Amino acid sequence: MPKRVLIVDDAIFMRMKLKDILEKGGFEVVAESQNGMEAIEKYKSERPDLVTMDITMPEMDGVAALKEIMAIDPNAKVIMCSAMGQQSMVMEAIQSGALDFIVKPFDNERVIKSINKVIG
Repeated sequence: MPKRVLIVDDAIFMRMKLKDILEKGGFEVVAESQNGMEAIEKYKSERPDLVTMDITMPEMDGVAALKEIMAIDPNAKVIMCSAMGQQSMVMEAIQSGALDFIVKPFDNERVIKSINKVIG
């Protein structure tokens, strides 16, 4: 059974790009969210094997959403997605429970390698 993934990013283009990479890599994208609040609700209802979480989003950023998801499920597997220059937020995310991070623009091989490392 393919691993189930929740994609969280406020940019539809980034969600589409990531979904394409994941589906080609044999993963099932069970839900997409455009902000942290929505991500928490989708996490509760879908219980995906993995979450890819953008850092900078409206309403609730990725680090805050990560902390909420880790409070709901301490075993949640979350990979942060960041643009260059967000190192301090990436470090906070790792300290808060994120297992890895991928940098935008996405490198297909790096994305799949990161996901396999986390849930392979």
